[in-house]
Amino acid sequence: MFQGPRACWSPLLVLLFVPLCAAMLVSCGGTPKPSYFPGYPIGFVERGVASWYGPGFHGNKTANGERYDMHLLTAAHRTLPLGSIAVVRSMSSGREVTVRINDRGPFARGRVLDLSLAGAQALGMTGAGTDQVELRVVGYQGRTADMGVLRVQVGSFSDQQNAHNLLERVNQLYQGGRIQVIDLQEGRRYRVHIGQFSSEAQAEAAVSRLESSFALQPFVFRDDQ
Repeated sequence: MFQGPRACWSPLLVLLFVPLCAAMLVSCGGTPKPSYFPGYPIGFVERGVASWYGPGFHGNKTANGERYDMHLLTAAHRTLPLGSIAVVRSMSSGREVTVRINDRGPFARGRVLDLSLAGAQALGMTGAGTDQVELRVVGYQGRTADMGVLRVQVGSFSDQQNAHNLLERVNQLYQGGRIQVIDLQEGRRYRVHIGQFSSEAQAEAAVSRLESSFALQPFVFRDDQ
């Protein structure tokens, strides 16, 4: 009599099959590469170094037009749509905090998030200044139609001439670059930007080309202006 599919599974086969599935899941794991598109990336996950910003920026205008309040649970991210809601988990302590993305940054290579003072306090990272975190997008409060283009920052200088010199070099590959003047707590900075990319894949391709051609450390950010 036919026993159905269950009859084919011997205890030995089960013992062999389960570890194989586990190995396949591990091999397919790792940090997913960011993907940005006109829809909204609920479930997007990113891991890296988070920092925080506080008194020196309190009251300044953020990228979405609000005034930065270091006592609120907000954060700055370079590319996620403004209004993103993310759960941020400390990889060292396991603490979690939910924040809203309302600003752009951090403009430093190798960092993925700038938390408000309140967010940093919730994770217990104000003393160290930075922490390894995992952020997971869980919601959105805003209009995705307002998302700006992606650009690549190739350098930031306190000396204007150095910025112009770099812009002339990268113009060999990408015409139409610009220098953005930013007044920060530590002084005026001249940021060199190139490109207006519609997808993260295009922007990351430009990053790779700039890295190999000029030994730079560029990164992608979303321009909401």
